[in-house]
Amino acid sequence: MKDKTVIYPEYRKYNNNKSFFKIISPKKFEEIKLLGSKISIHFFEAKILPDRNYISDLTFNYSEHWIICTKSEYEELKRTI
Repeated sequence: MKDKTVIYPEYRKYNNNKSFFKIISPKKFEEIKLLGSKISIHFFEAKILPDRNYISDLTFNYSEHWIICTKSEYEELKRTI
C-alpha cells in the first residue's frame, strides 16, 4: 500500500503546459488554464465523491495524466494573471 501522507500544497501540470494545478487539500485545488493568449484561474472545492477521487488521482495516481510542477513555476504563472 502507498504511503498516503502528503504535505500540501502539491503541484501538477499537463504535459502540454496548458493547465497547472495547486492541490491545496484532499478537497480543494486551484487550476490555471492557458488558452491561446488568455490565462484564467479556477478555484475548485470537491463536494461529491467523483470530485474527491479526481483530487486523489491528481495527488497520488498522477503519472498517467499529469507531471510534477514546481511551486516556483506555478507561482510565476499565477503572477501574470
